[in-house]
Amino acid sequence: MNTLLGKVALVTGASKGIGAAIAKALAAEGAAVAVNFASSKEGAARVVDEIAKRNGRAIPVQGDVAQGRDVERILAETH
Repeated sequence: MNTLLGKVALVTGASKGIGAAIAKALAAEGAAVAVNFASSKEGAARVVDEIAKRNGRAIPVQGDVAQGRDVERILAETH
């Protein structure tokens, strides 16, 4: 459907579980997705690869959203 084409989504905790499912669903609707992870770089890479295989756009972005500096950096990287 591409109802989110041209939009950017930042999904925290997206390297596994519910966050990964949300990231994939947003990408399926056309959003470019920033896949945030705190420690599971491999999990985030898998999610990004799965999105790319379906012709979606995604990047992995490391950071702890409980830390202000990380939040600022994450937002700068996804803008």
